[in-house]
Amino acid sequence: MKAAGAMLIECDRRDKFSFIENYTGQHPSHYEINEFYYQEKDMPSPSYVFGQFLDLLPRYEFQHILNKYQGDYRTKEFKCWNQLACMIFAHIRQEDSLRDIDIALNAHGKKLYHIGIKQCPRSTLADANERRDYRIYEEFAKSLMLRARRSYANTQLSMDVDNAVYALDASTIDLTLSLFPWAKFRATKGAIKLHTMIDLRGNIPAFLYITDGKVHDVKAAPQIRIEPQGIYVVDRGYVDFAWLWAIEQTDAFFVTRLKTSIKWTRVISRPVDKSRGVRSDQDILLFGQQTKEKNPKRLRRITFRDEDQNRTLVFLTNNFTLSSATIAALYKARWQIELFFKWIKQNLMVKSFYGTSANAVKTQIWITMIVYLF
Repeated sequence: MKAAGAMLIECDRRDKFSFIENYTGQHPSHYEINEFYYQEKDMPSPSYVFGQFLDLLPRYEFQHILNKYQGDYRTKEFKCWNQLACMIFAHIRQEDSLRDIDIALNAHGKKLYHIGIKQCPRSTLADANERRDYRIYEEFAKSLMLRARRSYANTQLSMDVDNAVYALDASTIDLTLSLFPWAKFRATKGAIKLHTMIDLRGNIPAFLYITDGKVHDVKAAPQIRIEPQGIYVVDRGYVDFAWLWAIEQTDAFFVTRLKTSIKWTRVISRPVDKSRGVRSDQDILLFGQQTKEKNPKRLRRITFRDEDQNRTLVFLTNNFTLSSATIAALYKARWQIELFFKWIKQNLMVKSFYGTSANAVKTQIWITMIVYLF
């Protein structure tokens, strides 16, 4: 690489001297050549791209969180910032193991100071991932989420909706139970689950909760702080009328699909435009004993025909203002969270881990969010 770079520089010099000769008709003098070389020598070298990336991170904010958890207590050399930089480096390069990280860093040993990384043995990085509190990176990632969401707050949605719109879902990451015994899932299989909510204005994560694979999707829903007038788009796995009633009580809205096992009765039917795929728009009441107690108010049931997928979808919502076609479009936009899971699994290190403890796994996932946000 150095030889190639030297050749490019020399070619650039020759081009400059050839231009002078062709333009003036005279060969450049020794004075002109020496002046050019001195100017080139005094010219500041550009910073490395990775160093510029690290400069984008709010260092003061990270240090404030670090002081809160005393992350660098009794640490002399390899600080938490160095751990974060090394892990970001590993994510971007998609290194397979701690050994690969060590080899890659050693290959650029003379550049690490300028890049913003401190060289460390793989055992030091492994110990840092195992022992340093993952909440440092969790809180830092959440602060970046707020920054990113503020930047995209005025982004227009594909449908005519002024409310904040969120899509909520969970994704399972399989693990080997013998290596990750704390990640319970099945009798012979381990897993963790990422309960995630994204803001559809920019597809920015607004909530992330990490559990073992046995925790049902709806069990993590009460951890979400409901925003008044917000619209929460979820699939049928989140149809728990106690939680949906909590959304209603906060003056927020939900859009989901109606389970076939739920008993209901029609109150009124609204006129619909069947050319837009809507087949029915009804006000309903639940009359099952438990569901009626949990949600005594009217709900809205919309039937939509998707000709592209050759299927009929039945939506359930507590929003009586938006058009039925807009409700269907909102649920279709829920697919963005599936694309989010697909992207991070394909481009970042969330399917293989550099440590086996719960702390190491959570540290790596939260640093994944930091890389995604920047």
